[in-house]
Amino acid sequence: MIATSCVQPLDLVKTRMQLAGIGGAAKQSTFGTLIGVVKKEGVFALYNGLSAGLLRQATYTTTRLGIYTSLCDTYKGPDGNISFLQKVGFGMFAGGTGAFVGTPAEIALIRMTSDGRLPKAEQRGYKNVFDALFRIIREEGVLTLWRGCLPTIVRAIFVNAAQLATYSQAKQFLLSTSQFQDNIGCHFAASMISGLATTWASLPPDIVKTRIQSMKIIDGVPEYAGGFDAFKKILKSEGVLSFWKGFTPCYFRIGPHTVLTFIFLEQMAGVARAHYGVPGPTK
Repeated sequence: MIATSCVQPLDLVKTRMQLAGIGGAAKQSTFGTLIGVVKKEGVFALYNGLSAGLLRQATYTTTRLGIYTSLCDTYKGPDGNISFLQKVGFGMFAGGTGAFVGTPAEIALIRMTSDGRLPKAEQRGYKNVFDALFRIIREEGVLTLWRGCLPTIVRAIFVNAAQLATYSQAKQFLLSTSQFQDNIGCHFAASMISGLATTWASLPPDIVKTRIQSMKIIDGVPEYAGGFDAFKKILKSEGVLSFWKGFTPCYFRIGPHTVLTFIFLEQMAGVARAHYGVPGPTK
């Protein structure tokens, strides 16, 4: 949640760029999108949806990291490590489970960060994440909170297979060299490697998920019939490279977010080990 507070503006810019091109909207660069938001909506608009972002971390990330850590601790070998394929599998399972738990907050986050790009008459104007959740239930039904759940789970599977497995593997490799010790420097290096892999792997399903969760229902007909339909329409109208739209702000968000998340996690785990004998998060 602390990491999210630091990178929220980049998350908003990423969402706006992923939605660019819809309805004839002009496409902009990362910097152009950022400046446009500030000029049109004010600097504080960069933190629209922060409450939803925090709730998302409190549900999704708590679940995925808790499951991943527990699985790694349960199945680690005598040397304290597990294989890379095991890490990938555990990351996929943890990510998919966490995504299901966190989808309602994800819906609120996407809508709140994209609201400012809509005409005034079409803006939803959610006051905070709880207002968003209650209004969605009241106006659209409780199942709407899990709209786009499948592409969200698919994205989370890719993200966590890349992020958790590559972080664990990168950390294990770095510690096997003489240049690194188990400290913040090692955690930082492993996190940056993990962030790059995560960005590349997560953007295509993230684009599909964002489009589905932000779509409107016009005359009872949704813009997309599902994840595969959204994928086909995006590919046909915008090209294959559009699936990596917003790569720069996404990496600048995921990189620092990954670094901060794992650094905070490692420090908390260190305290837990020292005082309660709790195993570390990636051993």
